[in-house]
Amino acid sequence: MSRCSGRVVSQPNHYLGLTETHVVIPNVGVEDLLSYTQTTGDVDKNQWVKVMDLEMEFMYFNSVWELVDLPEGEKPLGCKWIYKRNRDSAWKVQTFKARLVAKGYTQQEGVDYEETFSPIAMLKSIRILLSIAIFYDYEIWKMDVKIAFLNGNLEESIFMSQPEGIITQCKE
Repeated sequence: MSRCSGRVVSQPNHYLGLTETHVVIPNVGVEDLLSYTQTTGDVDKNQWVKVMDLEMEFMYFNSVWELVDLPEGEKPLGCKWIYKRNRDSAWKVQTFKARLVAKGYTQQEGVDYEETFSPIAMLKSIRILLSIAIFYDYEIWKMDVKIAFLNGNLEESIFMSQPEGIITQCKE
């Protein structure tokens, strides 16, 4: 003798309508670029050239590197431009960003470097800081850092190939 209640299994009322919800992301047909060669044919070519020059200017001003001839027996790291269009809520482009990054995945620990360090903020710390600010009725300001460099002199010499699109003469 089977005992079946005959009860119909259904979703709770607070789930009604959630399965039919869709998020629409506008496709404006303009994707972020993946390589320097794509910038040469992009409609915003002049903007990309400006931000790449600005990035190189920041690096030169902060003495991040100096251009030298590659010593015999050294192998340079590659580099790559990372491009990003920042958009507002209407999906209109607000700013263009270009960052030059080293292709460090070819390095080997103990040969090319000794240790790594990446500072991060814990969410708990941010919550505590905000709680203190609210308790004492402090004002909280948001700021956008355009570019940041860590202070420190390296003991090792690191050689990186020149980025695409940047033509610079070597120091004599």
